[in-house]
Amino acid sequence: MTGPSFAHLVRLSDDTGLCEHADGPLPRREHGYCLDDVARGLVVLSRESELSAELVVLAERYLAFIAHAQFEDGRLRNRLGYDRGWQDEPGLGDWWGRALWGLGTAAARCPVPWIRTAALARFEASAHHRPPSVRSMAFAALGAAEVLGAHPGHSLAAKLLADISSYVGEPGDVPDWPWPERRLFYANAVLPEALIAAGHLLADRKVREDGLRLLDWLLTVESGGGHLSPTPAGGWCLGEPRPAFDQQPIEVAALADACARAHQVTGELRWLTGVRRAVAWFAGDNDLGVPMRDEETGGGYDGLTRGGANLNQGAESTLALISTLQHHRTLLGSTG
Repeated sequence: MTGPSFAHLVRLSDDTGLCEHADGPLPRREHGYCLDDVARGLVVLSRESELSAELVVLAERYLAFIAHAQFEDGRLRNRLGYDRGWQDEPGLGDWWGRALWGLGTAAARCPVPWIRTAALARFEASAHHRPPSVRSMAFAALGAAEVLGAHPGHSLAAKLLADISSYVGEPGDVPDWPWPERRLFYANAVLPEALIAAGHLLADRKVREDGLRLLDWLLTVESGGGHLSPTPAGGWCLGEPRPAFDQQPIEVAALADACARAHQVTGELRWLTGVRRAVAWFAGDNDLGVPMRDEETGGGYDGLTRGGANLNQGAESTLALISTLQHHRTLLGSTG
């Protein structure tokens, strides 16, 4: 499979931000923008060791969008209309967590020095909050892990990262269901990934092992017949039928992220299986045997439905594809 293409990300972006939805490959401007997607865009751009002039402009715009969304007390807005009017009030939902993930990644990795500096300041302006949602906290923890990895003495990031284990909780003692929630929901792998990152960076072996145990179980549960069969948009628990639909690319990308993290922390080659299966899912090795990417445009399809691929190529699915292919390039380029 070829490496990540940013062509469709550029197509979906304008001088304000990143259009959330698409009709096929065409941006649906009437639906406006959301911070969730812009923050994920900043994550994938910041992971690149080199950025073209065109992609530097995108990174600058995405950072400016986050700054514009940030309220004076560190909460953030999420939805901006195409008329540049905010459609919601500042809060601490998933968008807050993803914003900290984007800011932390940019602060640690972006190849543009001034973006690193500005992103760190914006991270610090919001990282004192604690959200009500475990996923919002887990996304923020990934940003804190990036900051702490680049700045080991950063106390604010360390405090945020240390709190993730109390949000997720310990694995349960039921062998068939160690998951700390009553059912799987969305972006499930972000929970074990946050634990793995926290345990590794804070030298807490138990937290790290809890995360690895949960991820190992999740990879098993979300696989079938040698390929990924991810949790559908409506969630899943034991006793419900599989395969189930609609399957979302975000679930696949989160699993690739977590397995890449587990490999980085442990050095164990078995975690590359999860990355390979995520890449293969986009290539068509999935429950319906259909590709989930458009080779011509560089976009990712919005979901795998019971009737086939949803051929719209929105921001979330395209970013999930790019993120997964980044891991393929980094971890699997030499091993295939």
